[in-house]
Amino acid sequence: MSQPTETKGPARQGLPGWDALLLALLVIALLQITGLAEAAALPNRVQDVWQHPLLGRLLPEAGKQAMGEIGPRPGDPVGLLLHALTLGFLLGYLVVDLAARGRVQVRLKWMLLVAILATAVFLPTGKLIALRAAHGPASYTHDGGVIQTEAAITYFWQGKNPYREDYVETPMAEWGFSQYRTALYHYPYLPWTFIFSTPFAALGWAVGLYDQRLVYLALLALALALAPRLASTPRRQLALVALLGLNPMMALDVIFGQNDVFVLSWLLFSLVAWHRWQERQRAGVHAPGLVALSAILFGLACASKPTAWFMAPFYGLLLVGPEVTGGGWREVLRAIPTLLRRAAPALAIFGLLIVPYLAWDAAALYDDVWRWSSGQGETGYQIWGWGASNFVLALGLVPDRFAYWPFWIPELLVAVPLLAWLIHRQLRDNTLAQGCWHYGLFLLGFFYVSRFLNENYLGYILAFLAVGILAREEPWMAAGPTPAKARETAPPGRIPPMPQRKGAGS
Repeated sequence: MSQPTETKGPARQGLPGWDALLLALLVIALLQITGLAEAAALPNRVQDVWQHPLLGRLLPEAGKQAMGEIGPRPGDPVGLLLHALTLGFLLGYLVVDLAARGRVQVRLKWMLLVAILATAVFLPTGKLIALRAAHGPASYTHDGGVIQTEAAITYFWQGKNPYREDYVETPMAEWGFSQYRTALYHYPYLPWTFIFSTPFAALGWAVGLYDQRLVYLALLALALALAPRLASTPRRQLALVALLGLNPMMALDVIFGQNDVFVLSWLLFSLVAWHRWQERQRAGVHAPGLVALSAILFGLACASKPTAWFMAPFYGLLLVGPEVTGGGWREVLRAIPTLLRRAAPALAIFGLLIVPYLAWDAAALYDDVWRWSSGQGETGYQIWGWGASNFVLALGLVPDRFAYWPFWIPELLVAVPLLAWLIHRQLRDNTLAQGCWHYGLFLLGFFYVSRFLNENYLGYILAFLAVGILAREEPWMAAGPTPAKARETAPPGRIPPMPQRKGAGS
């Protein structure tokens, strides 16, 4: 995987860093896109901000009079001030990039990047949470990721099956266009989404305020704090956090409450634990607890949303490491016992969360998660998004968006050879960077020819492409004694250090 290169030796006077340009592109795009989105989806936001008991008091009366009720996007005074603060912090970052050097530059950049994340993502999300609290649960948020998940939490708290219940008597019934409310009869996410969130919801109910986005923000903050461990240099670490937190599609996803950040966070937690395990292996120290932790976290991601399942082939190769690196399919078959042993915690936690609902009502779980998304039944999901499914509509191959069409055929035709090729590539260079890039590419290929490729999926895919480009490349090495022979000759509790590839981690 090609990596952004960094100048070695003394830096040229005044030469800007590529991370500064990347941040400027992300921030400007994000401000424009969120402004457009709020203007299109929230027509009453300006008046609602002025009338809000908290937001409306942030400005003095003279300030309210001067700003008026008509202004540039996003229009409301709080949004405009957050935009202005964000651009001010960006200006500071660009100046620091030229004026400071060494550790001082890095520390100032981190401070400014955190400030940008706060004013461009976290505080705008808080603004919508506050507006929703004042104007009802069906306002200022996304349907499935917040409204429906909160209803599923309520069902779970009451001892009901969220996959057996419908949502026609919940705030979901007030959201969106009536002809597209097929999700009223289906909960399309897996159990960890509402099981994990339930304790936080109970706490929120106790204090009188809960919004599912609070969970998403907490997970995102932790994921961004851990993400730098995946990159090798300060510049790449800054760029990785910027791409994960500020890419416009994912940030908009968070602000309005779509739940891709939920599964993204658990996968990142898993990869950070795996990376730490690999570091310990390279140092010659067995660390079975770390690989077990990574597998558990991966299992939780898979019990959140089926999009995580597409990572399994590439994550599996990372788990068996040197036993397959540089080899072929024969080595993969030989490594299956090791793979099953290391992946056992993931399978166990996944089964612990899924099997009870299969036993409770397997048909309801299947109908909500898989049958609905394939467009089957009377209330199947519509053909939607930016993918090749638009050609099916444009060519008149179906009478309307709700009709069934066998998208499984192009999915198989694209996904099977693409997966085989990507596995072959990763066997030659089995790194976390390759695994993440391959996962993003595999997802894009599959969803491009599926029934729907929603725009929020692209932000999620971009997150893993970012890890694929910016993560350090430290492959498992196949050179030297076989893993089995190495274990025989190693002292108890230690294994021989893995040989380093020349130039790794540059």
